[in-house]
Amino acid sequence: MLSRPITSDEKPLPKKDESGPGPNQDQLPHVSEEAAATGKITGEGGPEVEQGTPVQEVLQRDEQSQEKAPKVMQDEFKSTSGGSRSFSTSARAQQEAMISFEDMGLETAGHNFELPALPLPSRMHMKHRYDPIVKQVTNLLMRDGKLSVAQRNMAMILNFLRTASPPIVNPNRPLLPGAPPASHLPLNPVLYLTLAIDSVAPLMRIRAQKGLAGGGAALQIPMPLGLRQRRRQAVMWILDVVSKKPSRSSGRSRFAQRVAEELVAVVEGRSAVWERRGAVHKQGVGARANLNHRRR
Repeated sequence: MLSRPITSDEKPLPKKDESGPGPNQDQLPHVSEEAAATGKITGEGGPEVEQGTPVQEVLQRDEQSQEKAPKVMQDEFKSTSGGSRSFSTSARAQQEAMISFEDMGLETAGHNFELPALPLPSRMHMKHRYDPIVKQVTNLLMRDGKLSVAQRNMAMILNFLRTASPPIVNPNRPLLPGAPPASHLPLNPVLYLTLAIDSVAPLMRIRAQKGLAGGGAALQIPMPLGLRQRRRQAVMWILDVVSKKPSRSSGRSRFAQRVAEELVAVVEGRSAVWERRGAVHKQGVGARANLNHRRR
């Protein structure tokens, strides 16, 4: 082998050190090993380096590969008779972390949480998950069978009541007895809606019965109303007042905003619905003498 002579400007190459690899010749650890070492130093915990299936277990399932395995593994295969698996993976850690049903104190096995108490509330049913008055008002807002549009308007109305400033209640037109303070109403828009509708809902309706007074003349008879009937009449009055007011702008959210403003006006005693309710009650009080009237 020919060697090139070294000139005075060149430095000779370093000789190989037989004692061991140099500082730049060490193989870098794997990313998982480095992350595990960092987690051990910081105390946060890193990935489990020993994850995976042991080689011994893989070779136990393949007899042909056992012949080519190292002698140490072959002796280990001959010494082990049961063939039980050594859990070097994280399966045992996960198995120990599982909480048994006995520790949780559950009466019924197979459930991680306690069973609900029976009978179930009415709102637990999917078809009855909304408040009754919200569902009734939504149906009254619906036009041409477009339920999604009515639900969107109902959501906008509740959102307007929630974000509106607290109303100023008129003492001459008080709300229902036991109502919360006016400053608390925006915190619960469903209660706000219920209080506004029930406060102007009429207690009766006037039915004209023909021929009861004799000579074909009709007689005014007051008839009591149920809860849903009272609320329906109040909502129809509110929608009638809203439809008669001029619109100041356009947009799909404008109708919901006008209805919400009218509900606020009802609570504050500024709405014309109060006059209609007072007129019906006044007429019913005047016609209460006709309840005991007999046909001639």
